[in-house]
Amino acid sequence: MNMSEFTARREQLMSEIGTGNIALIASAKVRTRNRDVDYPFRQDSDFFYLTGFNEPDALAVFIPGREQGEYILFCKEYDEKKALWEGAHAGLEGATADFSADDAFPIDDLSDILPGLLENKEKVFYPMGRNAEFDHQLMEWINHIRSQTRSGVNAPGELVSLEHTLHEMRLIKTDAELELMRYAADVSVKAHMRAMQQCKAGLFEYQIESELIHEFMTNGLRDVAYPSIVAGGKNACVLHYVENNSVLNDGDLLLIDAGAECNHYAADITRTFPVSGRFSTEQKALYQLVLDAQYAAIEEIKPNAPWNKAHDVSVEVLTAGLVELGLLTGDVEQLIKDEAYKIFYMHRIGHWLGMDVHDVGDYKIDNEWRVLETGMVLTIEPGLYIPKDCADVAEKWRGIGIRIEDDVVVTETGYEVLTQSAVKEIAEIEALMAS
Repeated sequence: MNMSEFTARREQLMSEIGTGNIALIASAKVRTRNRDVDYPFRQDSDFFYLTGFNEPDALAVFIPGREQGEYILFCKEYDEKKALWEGAHAGLEGATADFSADDAFPIDDLSDILPGLLENKEKVFYPMGRNAEFDHQLMEWINHIRSQTRSGVNAPGELVSLEHTLHEMRLIKTDAELELMRYAADVSVKAHMRAMQQCKAGLFEYQIESELIHEFMTNGLRDVAYPSIVAGGKNACVLHYVENNSVLNDGDLLLIDAGAECNHYAADITRTFPVSGRFSTEQKALYQLVLDAQYAAIEEIKPNAPWNKAHDVSVEVLTAGLVELGLLTGDVEQLIKDEAYKIFYMHRIGHWLGMDVHDVGDYKIDNEWRVLETGMVLTIEPGLYIPKDCADVAEKWRGIGIRIEDDVVVTETGYEVLTQSAVKEIAEIEALMAS
């Protein structure tokens, strides 16, 4: 992504903050896995969104109207020994030359320099409550400034959460962001198709997971957007199943919920298909019902449509279908009112998608469901889950879990399904697996 994209974001944020105020946001930290081994580093999404800087131990400072430069980056100084052992890093020169900071200072000098930058600012915008240590440090700096009021300086009088402004920005994707999301989606589609073709009874779920990761990495994406769900048979009825250690049995369905991450942008796809390559009569009936609900929900995606409309439509289709199949009995309208469907469909239709797989952004504004806008990206993922021990339904339905999920962009005229090429029609799935 071109650095001009990050510059435009910072300019937008500072116009929202206003002159006379200051914004602070810290990078993620390296976290220890065990002893002297760390987890792979993943930058804080908000920090990366504004800076493109992919190193730990950094703090970005934004001061609209500052004559010496509005964007300041505190980071680690260049260390030749560190570069030898761990690889290249920006240092102070790189922070300005490569990442467009107006000024760069050593992170070790933060307590000496930042209090001076906070002086005479009206408001401090920062991610309140995200990091207790930073919250405490900020209050110490502010209290230090307060102790100097006799010398003519004033401490900030208001602390404001940065997230609301920043997350509303992140909710609307630019063309550059959508380009990354399309690639993540395309690679994830290939991975799901590979999994269908490699699947057979007797394999373990983790062996199918390895096929997904192989396809991600072969296409240059080393990071998963979230832990992959590879759930055979009754495991598919556990919504966030991640053990992935059971054997795949002939006659069962396999639910895979997996997506790759491309330069911090996620894909999120779920497909459900028969281990044997052929749906049973009951599996086919439930699967087609979920697919019909998904198609109906996707058709509701367009500018100015209420966020909840797609969910409501999915509930209507699924409830009517469950009555027709005999899994629910009664009047469809009353069953919906009573939320009887929640026995089998307990989650909502989807979520925002972006730098985080469950991306940021409010779903309601002033306690009303917000309307969709061009550039928003969301998932549409209805499902049905019939627990193995569900005594209220015939045994032939039990232990079947189905979810179908696609990534959808709101366009000026309606929608674009980023993951459209991942087969989901029954005949298409069976044909692909047979090949």
